[in-house]
Order: sequence, then structure tokens, then C-alpha cells
Amino acid sequence: MTINCIFCKIASGDIPSKKIYEDEDVMAFHDINPSASVHFLIVPKLHIDSLVHCETHHQALLGNMLLLAPKLAKAQGLVGFKTLINTGAEGGQEVFHIHMHVLGGGKPSKA
Repeated sequence: MTINCIFCKIASGDIPSKKIYEDEDVMAFHDINPSASVHFLIVPKLHIDSLVHCETHHQALLGNMLLLAPKLAKAQGLVGFKTLINTGAEGGQEVFHIHMHVLGGGKPSKA
């Protein structure tokens, strides 16, 4: 765990989240600032700054994240969805702990 990383704190249970999935390697939870009606994140528990920092030994973890996305999207009622991994500040990454966005269902309601 990296001490100032919000996703490490969420993974350790120090910060609450609207969790939809968890196993020994990853967790998934709803984004606090959704860009779609359904918008959740898949986050590895292992701290890796970004996709640029991934190495060959992370291959299984990354593959598991990709395979988990359609299962969780379906469980959230999505038929189609988009996945997104922002990488680096110039790539739009705001939290420097690798994570995958899964989005679908149109624009979020302003309720």
C-alpha cells in the first residue's frame, strides 16, 4: 500500500466505497463522479502507478481485470459498455494507481 493513495486506502477498507466486487487481487466500486449512468472502477489491490509501470509479471492481473469487466457490466444491467484506462497526467489519469473505468447506460441522471 502506498500511504497517500486513495485507492490503496479504499482497498484496505480505510475509506468506504460503493463496492460491487472484491476478490484477493482486485476490487470494483462505483465512481464517485460518474460520467455515465453506470460507471464503476476495477482496481487492483497491488499498487501500480499506471499502465506504463506494468511489467510482464502483471500480465495475469491485467487479463483478469479485462475478463472481469463484462461480467460486472452485465451484473450492473449493461448490454454494451466502454472500458478506459487513463495513463499519465497527459492521458487524463488523476489517481496514480492503475484502474479501469467501465461505463455504459448513457449519461448519468442529475437526480
